[in-house]
Amino acid sequence: MNPAEASDEDIIAATRRWLERAVIGLNLCPFAKAPYAKGRVRIVVSRAQDEEHLLLDVCEELQRLAVTSENEVETTLLVHPHALNDFLEFNDFLDLADGMLDEMNLSGELQVASFHPDYRFADTAVDDVSNYTNRSPYPTLHLLRESSIDRAVESGFDTDSIYETNIAKLREMGEAGWRALWK
Repeated sequence: MNPAEASDEDIIAATRRWLERAVIGLNLCPFAKAPYAKGRVRIVVSRAQDEEHLLLDVCEELQRLAVTSENEVETTLLVHPHALNDFLEFNDFLDLADGMLDEMNLSGELQVASFHPDYRFADTAVDDVSNYTNRSPYPTLHLLRESSIDRAVESGFDTDSIYETNIAKLREMGEAGWRALWK
């Protein structure tokens, strides 16, 4: 759906569908199901239309996550359909978001992961199905607690293998399998 025509509710619904069918449904992130099932994933739509205002929203959501109990909100998806629709500009913005973590003294506590409709790993073709592991309906910044990652590592889960497993899964599915998820 065109972001200009979509309501916040439509944008959140599309993001939930992506979470349920791709991220959780395909187990692209083995840590997503539990917090989602417990209602601990906050999905926020930013109305920012430029980097400056988006950075303010990032700052606000990082602060909110930092002071909110993990039992209430474990992770936040900041969906920004009106800013940084160009993937390269979005990718460059990640340095600013990481810089904000440092400025707010939240490095080591929180981190920012990225999803985008045109996500592209370095050295892959635009249409390489492996890129879909990080493709979301709208540009999205995932603000997550490092403690969540630490618990996964401590439980013995090989977090380094997620990337390779996901690429293999999507290559096995192919483009047709990916499109079938959305019917």
